[in-house]
Amino acid sequence: MKSGLVTIKDLARELNISASTVSRALKNHPDISAETKRAVNELAEKMNYQPNAVALSLKQRRSNTIGVIIPEIVHYFFSSVISGIEDVAYDAGFNVIICQSNERFEREVANAKTLLASRVDGVLVSISKETTSYKHLHNFANNNVPMVFYDRIVPDLIADQVIIDDFDASYRATKHLIDSGRERIVHLGGPMSLLIGKQRKEGYLKALAEAGIAVDEDLILESDSFEKARMAIMKLINQKKKFDGVFATNDLTAIGAMQTIQKKGYKIPDEIAVVGFSDGRFSGITDPTLTSVDQHGYEMGTIATQMLLKRITAEVDDYPFETKVLNANLIVRGSSLI
Repeated sequence: MKSGLVTIKDLARELNISASTVSRALKNHPDISAETKRAVNELAEKMNYQPNAVALSLKQRRSNTIGVIIPEIVHYFFSSVISGIEDVAYDAGFNVIICQSNERFEREVANAKTLLASRVDGVLVSISKETTSYKHLHNFANNNVPMVFYDRIVPDLIADQVIIDDFDASYRATKHLIDSGRERIVHLGGPMSLLIGKQRKEGYLKALAEAGIAVDEDLILESDSFEKARMAIMKLINQKKKFDGVFATNDLTAIGAMQTIQKKGYKIPDEIAVVGFSDGRFSGITDPTLTSVDQHGYEMGTIATQMLLKRITAEVDDYPFETKVLNANLIVRGSSLI
């Protein structure tokens, strides 16, 4: 027998019966005798026969597969989202194809083309830092493929979405630093091309304004990675810029800041307090432990998938699009408590 996946024709050849008989036996058709069904199923199991998913999807007009475009799988928040997605999809009988953009626009476009070519029933999308053009995402709607955004959304593209209140979460994180006596607070932010970057900065600015603290633009830096944070904090210290608090747009950025602060001889939180964002697995094992905003990644993944499956299985497609806003919690730990 030729190498490769076993087909219905292979089973038919081995049993010396027609392919249509094999097909009906596998589907437990009443016109097929019990003896033939038994023989077909035993051989199918012996030869490890698997149905052709592509052929079935063409026939049934559904692949029972959803696609996911994710910026970074290694990021704890996004890995938590994936866990939520897969749990809901698995329970509903759906497979998941995960594509990583690695924060690059070109790869995100390639991901979108791959998922369309794979005939997925729907997609879950969180855009990359570089994404400012959205034609590849409009292509899903043009091909009647439902889409749900999670965390990072496209404001002008109408679709279901699951987000947290980034503005409020950042406001409360910054206010926490102010309430602990900090007045010179560094904001290590994300790119302003992303709505979450803008909203986290705006929440930070609101907290300063409410407390009557003047804004120092030198303390607001686009720095959203471990290495960028180390360089940013080192630059501020070398320039002798005074600061007593740091609010970072994610935990790895906060940890990069913490390491540099400590390396330069400053005590956390006595001299400089630090707050992160995402409450990842590292936040509880830093020294001191890291105060952080819990984004509820797993919950976001489950809700986004439930919304997508509802859209996929709906008998009508004209019901209103939904936006679910999750409340983020500030988890206070040693990096900001004196």
